[in-house]
Amino acid sequence: MINHSWHTATLPEVFQELYSNDQGLSNKEALERLKKYGPNKLPEGKVDSLPIIFLRQFQSPLIYILLVASIIIFFMGEIVDASIILFVLLFNAIVGSFQEGKAQNTLLALKNFAETQAMVLREGQERIISDKDLVPGDIIILQEGEKIPADSRIVKTNNLKVDQAALTGESESVHKTVDILEKIDLPIAEQKNMLFKGTHIVSGNGRAIVVATGFKSAIGKIFKEISVIDNEVPLKKSMRSLSQLIVIIASSVIFFVFLLGMLSGKSVKEMLSTVVSLAVSIIPEGLPIVMTLVLATGVKRMSKRNALVKKLQAVEALGQASVIAVDKTGTITKNEMVIRKVYVDKNIFEVDGVGFDPHGTIQLNGNIINAISYPELLFAGKIGALCANATLSFLEQEKTWRVTGDPTEAAMLIFAEKLGFNKEDLKRESSRIDEIPFDYHLKYHATIHQEEDQKLLAVTGAPEVILALSQKIKRGNTSHPLFQEEKQLLESVILSMSQEGLRVIALAESHDAISPLTPEMIHNLTLVGLLGMKDALRSEVAKAIQKTTSAGIRVVMITGDHKITAEAIAQEAGIYHNGDSILTGEEIDIFSDAELSMKLSKTSVFARVTPEHKLRIIKAYKARGETIAMTGDGVNDAPSLVAADLGVAMGKIGTEVAKEASDIVLLDDNFDSIVSAIEEGRNIYKTIKKVILYLFSTNWGEMLTMIGALLLGYPLPLLPVQIIWLNFVTDTFLDVALAMEPKEEGLLHGIFKQSKHHLVDKLMLQRMLIMSLPMMVGTLFLFRGAFEHDLPKAWTLSLTTLAVFQWFNAWNCRHESKSVFQMNPFSNKFLVSAIIIIISLQLLVIYNPFLQHLMHTVPLKLSEWLTIISIASSIVLIEEIRKFFSRRQYKKSLNTLK
Repeated sequence: MINHSWHTATLPEVFQELYSNDQGLSNKEALERLKKYGPNKLPEGKVDSLPIIFLRQFQSPLIYILLVASIIIFFMGEIVDASIILFVLLFNAIVGSFQEGKAQNTLLALKNFAETQAMVLREGQERIISDKDLVPGDIIILQEGEKIPADSRIVKTNNLKVDQAALTGESESVHKTVDILEKIDLPIAEQKNMLFKGTHIVSGNGRAIVVATGFKSAIGKIFKEISVIDNEVPLKKSMRSLSQLIVIIASSVIFFVFLLGMLSGKSVKEMLSTVVSLAVSIIPEGLPIVMTLVLATGVKRMSKRNALVKKLQAVEALGQASVIAVDKTGTITKNEMVIRKVYVDKNIFEVDGVGFDPHGTIQLNGNIINAISYPELLFAGKIGALCANATLSFLEQEKTWRVTGDPTEAAMLIFAEKLGFNKEDLKRESSRIDEIPFDYHLKYHATIHQEEDQKLLAVTGAPEVILALSQKIKRGNTSHPLFQEEKQLLESVILSMSQEGLRVIALAESHDAISPLTPEMIHNLTLVGLLGMKDALRSEVAKAIQKTTSAGIRVVMITGDHKITAEAIAQEAGIYHNGDSILTGEEIDIFSDAELSMKLSKTSVFARVTPEHKLRIIKAYKARGETIAMTGDGVNDAPSLVAADLGVAMGKIGTEVAKEASDIVLLDDNFDSIVSAIEEGRNIYKTIKKVILYLFSTNWGEMLTMIGALLLGYPLPLLPVQIIWLNFVTDTFLDVALAMEPKEEGLLHGIFKQSKHHLVDKLMLQRMLIMSLPMMVGTLFLFRGAFEHDLPKAWTLSLTTLAVFQWFNAWNCRHESKSVFQMNPFSNKFLVSAIIIIISLQLLVIYNPFLQHLMHTVPLKLSEWLTIISIASSIVLIEEIRKFFSRRQYKKSLNTLK
């Protein structure tokens, strides 16, 4: 197949190039083409096996370091120590594998694996085959309600209307035609004589010839584009940077300490054992397991809010988001056309109601009215319902209303129901005799009905067309001439409705037409009124966007709709504000990358954009250093969902391609779940930083104590087994407890401070140093007073002093600025329990004979305990002083802003 602009070719040219005809392919030819082009399907998302998921948990430089350390310790004969490290890594991998496997299974459950079928013409005979067996050149027969199985050029159409929102993002159904289109570079949304795989027929029927299948289709090209986009969530970048920092520090310290030890006369074996133990003390072994615990806990909380997190790290990414790009159709709006305003007899009525639910009120000048008192309003509803081919039904099991057919006609039918009409009664009272289906060129739909003593012609269509065909206007129960002044008034109403983002449909009637109905009879009409309809805004969206904005996150809307419609919806949702800019796809094409980047700061709406535009917008935001999340539900959203730092798909209305491309799936399609995810993500970010602060400050305390002793010529204040004890017992209990710290208040108020791809920022480094220095000084002070006459006592003092320092330090790390004395100690019951447990274990290490022998400890006196506690508690006093000045500086900055 050659690359062809199928929409510009004549039908004979299409048939000739595809070596086909109006009788379809032969069975033999179809089979040969199937072998040549392959099945008409896209590969399903890769489902990783459990071993692959398990091995993926080890893909971290930090884990590599720990694995190497455990191997070295093992060959040095420290089998127990090596086994402990491996146990931690295995436990972390098991928890991570369980969560990812669970998310993968849930996503698979969302998929609809039912094989779809297509009606095809083969050798002149109609046959039903699996749509995966379709090949280029096949003639397919299409009916209302069906999904289009392959990219096709239309051969025959009867009022064929297609919902292309999943592919193009446009909310309005597209009327299809067989006519040739002259312009070559037309976007998919404007190729009126083409049908595209994955879109839906909302009304009418027709025939088409298949021109592209599988990866050659429009959706296939998008799928291929997704596969080459490389992206990772921010937490992975942060962890990689942190791992690199740990490697550099560990390597430098190990080399320095080994050199010092050798210069001071220590043996190679002793120093090798020491530096490996020191490396283990520098590396926060508990970090992987605590990270997994923090993320898994967040994922569990999110699942209760109907948000499926496919990857553990993804839940934190929303917490770092600075921009959220939202798709309009299906995300901001419901993809349900609803009539909001009706103009009849110089009155504008407002229509209330939710989606496809036929219950609602009609208001005039802010007052609810009884429609019976307004015959011209009732007549407008009747005309719309008579022209509508859509059907409305109530699903008892789901307790929802379902529409079959064109969304615009469904809106007119629902409006009539709100006025008190019943479609079945209308059919009996005004039976349809004939109709002219909506035509792309005529731009109207006309039906003729037999009533008791006359025939009624009902017409709906584009306002400018109906106005041109009308000579009169309805006033109550009578008709009056439609003068130029009246036409100007109607045009101003149409313009006003359009500026509000309403799609305007005109209604007209006549009693002069006869059957059979022809376009020549559609003239001298009486204008009945105007209907203003729009795609309904999701109920939770405005409030959710307000919360998101107050959290310091910018929300922008990306849509394939027209500029005026996009502006109105964005304004209603609270995305667009006076002074904001709106960029169209045509304007984006003109801008260079640098120019587009400059425009982003003031732009809140992107209209008439293609998938390529969306991808470019996402990349432009990332180039500016923004952390961007993208929401969407359609195939057209998939490349940008993958390219964004975080992709969020809708679970109910979302296409399988969109769900496959995303990191988080909203199972209930509720936009408010994004706000919950932002809060959860920020809480996770804060919690991870607390854990890192605690682990690093205590590990630095151990490291500085060891280095300080070597510099001062002291014996080693801690033995390898004692370092292991501090890291795997004291640290593990306390960092897990910190991981369960309750959520801080105010996470959704104000700009959230983050460090770009670095979990350890300047303030954290300062706090680590402030906390680790007292640990070194206090421990060496007590060690120096004892090692000359009782080395085991000195080791016990060092071990216990560092342990107690860590107990106090855990309370320091609960909050960045709030005093520990202002916090309820029992608000984190896990921390209280952890303190009790590790105190008990520490007492066992010191006073149990077996553990004394294993850990090289001796009993301590009460006076020694009191000395240790008084020295170790100094770390709280020092951190409280820092917090006091931090709070004072924050208040000063607030006063300056005022």
